[in-house]
Amino acid sequence: MFRRYTFLLCATVLAFAFSGSHAVTAQTEARQSTSPTGPDPDPWRFNAALYGWVLNIGGSVTARGQTVDTNASTIDLFQKSQSLGGLMAYFEADKGKAGMYVDFVYANLSFGKDTTAYRNPIAGLQLTASASAALNYKLFIVEMGGVYELFRWQHSEASSTAIDGLMAFRYWNNSVAATFDANLNVDFSRLNFERSFGLAIARSDTIQWVDPVFGVRIRHQFTPHQELNVRGDIGGFGLGSQFSWQAVAVYSYAWELDGGQKLAALLGFRALGVNYSQGSGLNAVGINETLYGPIIGVSYRF
Repeated sequence: MFRRYTFLLCATVLAFAFSGSHAVTAQTEARQSTSPTGPDPDPWRFNAALYGWVLNIGGSVTARGQTVDTNASTIDLFQKSQSLGGLMAYFEADKGKAGMYVDFVYANLSFGKDTTAYRNPIAGLQLTASASAALNYKLFIVEMGGVYELFRWQHSEASSTAIDGLMAFRYWNNSVAATFDANLNVDFSRLNFERSFGLAIARSDTIQWVDPVFGVRIRHQFTPHQELNVRGDIGGFGLGSQFSWQAVAVYSYAWELDGGQKLAALLGFRALGVNYSQGSGLNAVGINETLYGPIIGVSYRF
């Protein structure tokens, strides 16, 4: 008898527990169905891109008081430079209407005597025709900033136009070395030059500054696969350089990957100009250059 009552009691407890667990499960499912949390309707969007910049350059550079004018095409630079034009990388993260980005540019450019001109000649010095390059100019630029969508027009389900405002800081890091053939009658005691084997080298220390930048970007989506980005900005205002400016236009065609990711081919044009000067006399340094040319690259969007 005791065993039978024990069995009945255990069965009753198990039945109660089983029915209770179903009730808890039902309540949990009900709460989840009414909970406001769920998939983010506007998740983060990321875009990473690598570019090659086919450079042309015109302007002037100053190192240790010596100014050299430059005017070189892509072909001229390819013949002398250690890198084939410029290299660029870009990364942007967006959520909703706001986003942030970082942009990198690197170039190591060398100029021959036929693409340079010595503006303030000293007796006994002339731009070299014997060394590998009359002028070497290295630049590294890092730009970091934010963007915000100001206006948007939806033309159709797959086509739209948006205007973004942007604010950023652009860091410039430059070095310049001009090489001259030197005659023996040059008085180097008055010049802050390096001298070696009949050559005089006006080599600047690192020339660096930070520019505040303000700009506008227009994005036009033709189709889900085709997009055009046009951007313009200005900066400097005497806080870093005296003035800087930029104009970029990029067309992209994207292919869909698994999981909503996209791989895009990029083709465009970029122009970047700056006017920076500091010091006087033999301590004068300056960069007054415009770099421009086609860009080609690839981006990964996820």
